[in-house]
Amino acid sequence: MIRRLLMTAAALGLATVPALAHLDPSEHGSFAAGFSHPLFGLDHVLVMVAVGLWAASLKGRAMLVVPAAFVGTMGLGFIAAIAGLPLPFVEPVILASIIFIGIMVALALPFSTAGMAAAVAFFAVFHGHAHGGELGEAGAASFAIGFMIATALLHAAGIGLGLAFGKLQSRDGKSWITRAAGAMTALAGAALAVAG
Repeated sequence: MIRRLLMTAAALGLATVPALAHLDPSEHGSFAAGFSHPLFGLDHVLVMVAVGLWAASLKGRAMLVVPAAFVGTMGLGFIAAIAGLPLPFVEPVILASIIFIGIMVALALPFSTAGMAAAVAFFAVFHGHAHGGELGEAGAASFAIGFMIATALLHAAGIGLGLAFGKLQSRDGKSWITRAAGAMTALAGAALAVAG
């Protein structure tokens, strides 16, 4: 089981290697450019998977409500960006989202579904604004549909990992692997913040 987990972590890490290799919308189409956008940035991958891990820790409705709150609010941030509405501290808040959500997963504190959804929605506005700021020559609607689908799939991957990790629980009924993944996410966010 540990070997599979390490292989999954390695695959996720390798998926983020070409961090600046976003697809050219004129060559590949706006949908493909939007779909690939969150997949080629370590900051986006870490947050999207961590949101899924966090939602999986509550199970039930949270596994739908929390990712939906992120994706929906991210769309609002995107609209704000393409409408020219400024949003301060976009990159610092994106990095803070990695650290915050990683810490929440690591600590496994009791959290309500509504509180969790509100927390991720706040950060999602900044992620969406960043996507809007990087629209370039892509068509807005198809680019947005692409990155929203990719985001939802990354959330689903996080939920799947969270459910799998949840089967390996410690005495307190919480998964030590999920908590370790949260800690590693927070550390990776801190490293990105220092490197940036």
